Amino acid sequence: MEKRREHRRVISKVISFLLHRVTLISLTAILMLLLGGRFELASAIQPNFEPASVTQPNAELEIQKLTTCYALGTDAIGRGNLQEGKNIYRDCFTQDARITAIFPDGASEVRIGTDAWADFVYSVFQGNGYQATQHLIGTINISVQANRAKMSSYLHATHKRSETSIDVANGTYEDEVILNRNGRWKISNRTLTLIDFLNLSSPTTPTARTTPVELRLPHMQQ
Repeated sequence: MEKRREHRRVISKVISFLLHRVTLISLTAILMLLLGGRFELASAIQPNFEPASVTQPNAELEIQKLTTCYALGTDAIGRGNLQEGKNIYRDCFTQDARITAIFPDGASEVRIGTDAWADFVYSVFQGNGYQATQHLIGTINISVQANRAKMSSYLHATHKRSETSIDVANGTYEDEVILNRNGRWKISNRTLTLIDFLNLSSPTTPTARTTPVELRLPHMQQ
């Protein structure tokens, strides 16, 4: 009899232990399900603000193309084709983009909208008698944050006056770029700061001539 009682006590303890473990496992599973559901719900409720680098792996490349786009538009105007320049600019900028040029003497010009800027560039090129231009862009640095980006790039620009004379400009572009509703990157704000603007002419003597240029700017209408 005593052995039977002992066996019953052992069996009872084992059953109690197993029930206790099963209960803990069940509670753990229930908690995991509940917490998992909450996390899924939170993820579903939260808006998707993934960085552009995740949703658009080619974001930096697309943004870099914008500064090349601007150079091509400006050189179209330099060839005398104002309308082609305007068409290209519209691919680079937002419709209400703010574009600023700061010259070496501290003077500045600001235009709102790509057509207004194209008209300004055309008047400068024509007023100075340029036959063609070539804008080289380099040292491009891009920082992307969500649907916005900042870009800086260096400029080396050649403006042909004649077969023996060119004007050379060097400076830095600072851009603010946004991702529009159509999923395209556009420049919304561009500032060009020029550090020099010089004329280079083929010499009639062995000594080359380099002189600062007094750039003719159109008078703004009041």
